[in-house]
Amino acid sequence: MAGACSTLCLIIITLFIPPLGVFMIAGCGVDFWINVLLTILGYFPGHIHAFYLEYVYYDRRDSDPLTRASQRPAPGVYSDRIQNGGHRHTPADLNYGTV
Repeated sequence: MAGACSTLCLIIITLFIPPLGVFMIAGCGVDFWINVLLTILGYFPGHIHAFYLEYVYYDRRDSDPLTRASQRPAPGVYSDRIQNGGHRHTPADLNYGTV
């Protein structure tokens, strides 16, 4: 229930202020500044970009960790947090042979 509530709140925030919705899932990075620029240039391109980033984020967040690790990067997404669905990415050499 908490996941559905946070998703709904994020969608409502994105409807009114698209860069704020992107900031909430990606932080202050390249994706945020691209969305600010798109929103300034046209309100609807900012919405399309924000909802695309949210779709990628929630799609990868709900996927299996093994599936997520084998997926190709989503095109046009520069944030590692969105690419990994908000999960920490542990490089293979840090787990010391344990799975």
